[in-house]
Amino acid sequence: MRVLGIDPGLTRCGVGVVEGVPGRLGKLVAYQVVRSEPDEDIAHRLLHLDRTLAELVERYQPDSVAVERVFSQHNARTVMGTAQASGVAILAGARAGLPVQTYTPSEVKAAVTGSGTADKAQVTAMVTRLLRLAAPPKPADAADAIAIAICHIWRGGTRAKIEAAAARRSNR
Repeated sequence: MRVLGIDPGLTRCGVGVVEGVPGRLGKLVAYQVVRSEPDEDIAHRLLHLDRTLAELVERYQPDSVAVERVFSQHNARTVMGTAQASGVAILAGARAGLPVQTYTPSEVKAAVTGSGTADKAQVTAMVTRLLRLAAPPKPADAADAIAIAICHIWRGGTRAKIEAAAARRSNR
């Protein structure tokens, strides 16, 4: 399974493409950070993100997209930009007809490090170790996106099976 992981952000949006199956990671295919300038018009920033994500979906042909779920932050302006970027990321997968799943930051941290309260350094260290990378992916937004893809590979299949079973049960 090839997963496009996205750590949404308006100024810096991390993107990571990872291949693997539950219980066994394959390899890191690619990663990057999509950047925009804070003083640019919001519409142009979102359009740039949309076009770049569409291009990455086309280039890497993922089987699914995993996006970090927006959580409440103290700075309303920051959370608004993150939420807008998240919507663009979800739309990029949906537009391509791909399954899209969201994960909370604590779900991602727990999947990769074993602790839902791990810090960024711990997440980056585990991403580096799990994928046997020669050097940690930088910046942190890229490492986070890779961690989101890993989380989906390990948990996405299980979550989908649980949701399918629940749907079957409710149809009885």
